[in-house]
Amino acid sequence: MVADEPVAEERLAGVLERPRAEMAAALRELSAEYTAQGRGFDLRLVAGGWRFYSRDTCSAAVDRFLLDGQQARLTQAALETLAVVAYRQPVSRSRVSAVRGVNCDGVVRTLVQRGLVEEAGSEPETGAILYRTTNYFLERMGLRGLDELPELAPFLPEVDDVEAESLEGTMIAEAVAAAAAQAADGSGEAGRAGPDR
Repeated sequence: MVADEPVAEERLAGVLERPRAEMAAALRELSAEYTAQGRGFDLRLVAGGWRFYSRDTCSAAVDRFLLDGQQARLTQAALETLAVVAYRQPVSRSRVSAVRGVNCDGVVRTLVQRGLVEEAGSEPETGAILYRTTNYFLERMGLRGLDELPELAPFLPEVDDVEAESLEGTMIAEAVAAAAAQAADGSGEAGRAGPDR
């Protein structure tokens, strides 16, 4: 209860001078006991360690007590940026911006300040700073590790839709390039350039 981050089984075993296996079994037993008794708190294994949490059924009361109606939620831009970092880490800000299609420098700084993202070295080719998610991110998401992130496949568009959009974009780009070329030639027939649509 005094730890401000999840505590590893090895650390607890060392402090209590008990074998790690015994400590792991005791923690799992306590967690199951708290759940069976319907306690207002829960003992969970997250981000490589154990930590107490308020039970989900008590979260509304705890939120009212602690936050008094004021919650600091992440913006849509922050959530999108966090998702890109989580799935592509380690990743530079410029690559995150390329995926999102907008500059994300300020959003990355906000995520670093909130402790959800941290620096993870630099890119050898460019020297750009790389970012990754933190243990605090795992803890807030209730994940034991990054392997528990949901699969992206169900959220991605169908291949045919992507190809159609890509083909349409290519055709538009070709039409614009042809029109620009005709305008540069001075032929005055730029309006007829490109495929009929």
